[in-house]
Amino acid sequence: MTRFLSAIAAICLVSLPAIAENASTGDVYACAEITGNDERLACYDAAVGRLKAAEDAGEVTTVTRAQVEQAKRETFGFSMPSLRSFGFKNDDGSQEKFDEVTLPVKSVSRDAAGKLRITLEGGQVWVQNDGMRIRPKNPSEARIYAAALGSYKMKIDGGMAFRVRREQ
Repeated sequence: MTRFLSAIAAICLVSLPAIAENASTGDVYACAEITGNDERLACYDAAVGRLKAAEDAGEVTTVTRAQVEQAKRETFGFSMPSLRSFGFKNDDGSQEKFDEVTLPVKSVSRDAAGKLRITLEGGQVWVQNDGMRIRPKNPSEARIYAAALGSYKMKIDGGMAFRVRREQ
């Protein structure tokens, strides 16, 4: 549960500075429309000064696509409808979808009811929640993907798919 709360906090901290950054970078972009060289330079100097002050105060931060993808991987499987998308677009201009992840398996165990409990290298813990009898032998990777009605399915090493829910 602690990892879940830290993941939520990390996503919130990453998304809030991105909101502040949009307002600050707008000032810099507005300077490009000024035609006079001296006025444009003065505008850039002032805008960059405000942006630097906001960055020093912790109100603005830069987030790379790799950091966003890592955050999405770490929180994949948790339902967080209140968090907005990070807004990265694909090359064709469409919104980026993230509905599948493949990660290395750290360990597999069974609970008292015989359901699988899969721990992945990133610390994610997924629990089987259907009646399938799955017998993974020396599992190396798990592919988790979105299924119907907000549920998830997992395939271990390309085997049979079974329903899972993220526990941690």
